[in-house]
Amino acid sequence: QVQVVESGGGLAQAGGSLRLSCAVSGLRFDMYAMGWFRQAPGNEREGIACISVSGDKAVYADSVKGRFTISRDNAKSTVYLQMNSLKPDDTAMYYCAAVPHLFCGLRMDLYNYWGQGTQVTVSS
Repeated sequence: QVQVVESGGGLAQAGGSLRLSCAVSGLRFDMYAMGWFRQAPGNEREGIACISVSGDKAVYADSVKGRFTISRDNAKSTVYLQMNSLKPDDTAMYYCAAVPHLFCGLRMDLYNYWGQGTQVTVSS
């Protein structure tokens, strides 16, 4: 059974940082590209960052480019999202997802397995 479990969310002040983790089990992690998505109340879920199987290619949404960094540790079957210079607009539920592809994209419909999400709240 595939499990995707996000952690690391919480409350941060504007300008601060948080690091999200996503632990995956039940699949060959090193055969799956990984993505981070977020959904704020009243908004659609959006893709914000993704990373290739090998970790050498990443894609970012314009809204987070230069502030967020995605990385992965295949030995630990874990993907991370380092979030710096946080803004109140970053407040959302953050989700991790996996797709059996070498390379990634930010479209939700590409992804097969999803976690339950971790809440990030940024205060001004």
